[in-house]
Amino acid sequence: MPEELNRLFPSGIRGALGAVAVAGALAVVFRGFTVDDALVTARVAAHLANGDGYHFNTSGPPVDAVTPLGWANLLAAFGAGTPLEMLARARTLGLVAWLVAAGLVGALGPARSRGRIALLALVAGSVTLAAWSSAGMETGVVTLFTTLALLEVAPAALAAGLAAAWRPELLPWAVTLAAGASVAAGTTARERMRGLAVRLPLAVVPALGVALGRKAWFGAFAPLSVVAKAPELAHGVYYAADALLGTGVALFLLAPRALAASDPRTRALTLAVFAHFVAVAAAGGDWMALYRLVVPVLPTAILAAARLVPHMTVPWLAGRALLFAIRPLFIAVAVAWPARSVLANRLELIERARPALRDGRSVACLDVGWVGAATSATLLDLAGITDPVVARLPGGHTSKRVSNGLFENRAVDTVVLLLAPGAAPAARWQDSSFARAVEERVASLPALEDFRIAAVLPLGGTTQRYLVAFRPVRGHEATPTH
Repeated sequence: MPEELNRLFPSGIRGALGAVAVAGALAVVFRGFTVDDALVTARVAAHLANGDGYHFNTSGPPVDAVTPLGWANLLAAFGAGTPLEMLARARTLGLVAWLVAAGLVGALGPARSRGRIALLALVAGSVTLAAWSSAGMETGVVTLFTTLALLEVAPAALAAGLAAAWRPELLPWAVTLAAGASVAAGTTARERMRGLAVRLPLAVVPALGVALGRKAWFGAFAPLSVVAKAPELAHGVYYAADALLGTGVALFLLAPRALAASDPRTRALTLAVFAHFVAVAAAGGDWMALYRLVVPVLPTAILAAARLVPHMTVPWLAGRALLFAIRPLFIAVAVAWPARSVLANRLELIERARPALRDGRSVACLDVGWVGAATSATLLDLAGITDPVVARLPGGHTSKRVSNGLFENRAVDTVVLLLAPGAAPAARWQDSSFARAVEERVASLPALEDFRIAAVLPLGGTTQRYLVAFRPVRGHEATPTH
């Protein structure tokens, strides 16, 4: 019977089907996860599709914000839509891309049963991949590119280059993978150099092209978010170390004896994974949950680990499996499982906020993603990720030193500020306890002295609330909603 099964379904096809089934099941379970930045991209895409150009605010300057160059264009290519409709498109594209990538990883996996089982187990344990695939960011599509880069053909380096073009921190991974593939594929020094001469430009040129495109279009080689959120090495090192433990897969690659016994291709994959963790540390990490910056290289880590498993003794394999299970299981239960409700909570928040924001013309807020989906007003982005002026102000992205003059120049008539956990508005709302430094600063500005509360909106899944305040016009006083 097994021989008949092998004839009907070769091991590559069985591996692909198994990986897609596992990845699909996980994606369904964690499909409710998203982040505010996904709605930033969605608003840019909506403006593009509606003919308003590459703008976050239609009346503002062209900005790339947190949007990889080309991602918003891809979303807009399917026709006009609202930011929420663009988010739905992004979620669908990301999910489909990850399922294709999962099938490819399964097909590329080892034919031996132990390695094949290990690969499926690692896919099943990669909750972060499942959650981010449909979060609405470009992560799922970038992960497909990084997985296509694992094909053992020279043009696969172009897929690595495209991934690095959208996520610049992937460039060391792409270069390492291209160099390692050249070494693994060549039998002589000349063949290796020839392979490197083909692969290296494919891995590097797309990222350089995007950087030049940014410079021509937006006036800077790097995304605006790099200016708004200056990288901190200490945080980056912590993030990379936490991601190493939290995703768990790379722990299987810390196996010197198995690596020594493995083939050059496996060692190249392993080296590329760790090159990426170093790059993420140098880039300062990220503030989003579930290790977004390392998700695209997890297929590389899964494939490398599956190829290493046959070279491990049972005790060592059991020990690594235990380490792999502990931290990722905690992340799945404590972080990913509650995060399934983020999308539903944001959609509810957006609907609740619409009446309070209806009359606003210039709205200041830190979380511009969901606010931008609730109103078409011009937004003053207190984090600076969509505003070049604020991005260059002193302070971090939650502590920008915004001035009273900035609020007056932008004619701000509405503010949306997040209260501290468990806090309620004070009798004088400006004296309330706010969640972040920039909101504390904003509340103290003289320009907001006569603002009144329009609404207090609960943020589902948390003990926090957003306070919406506005400058009343003559003959109009709003009744606060809670």
